[in-house]
Amino acid sequence: MADSDDAPHRLSLQFDYADERRARIVERSVRVEVGEIDDARSAARVDRDGKQVRVRIGAADLVALRAGANTWTRLLDVAETVAATGGE
Repeated sequence: MADSDDAPHRLSLQFDYADERRARIVERSVRVEVGEIDDARSAARVDRDGKQVRVRIGAADLVALRAGANTWTRLLDVAETVAATGGE
């Protein structure tokens, strides 16, 4: 799938952080996966605005959208855990 914005099914996930530094760490950690896990049925984009990280997922069907949402939620969860652990 070329672009998440052109997909028939779309989902936007928004994650808010206490500070911009944490948001930047998480965003940079997961951004490297954009394009790597995309396939013919789904694609995603990641961006950050201050303390907020957004993941936009587009999919050809609802099963692919759910799979994409699960994948990106797990990726963000791991990045958040590592960022929190590294800050201690």
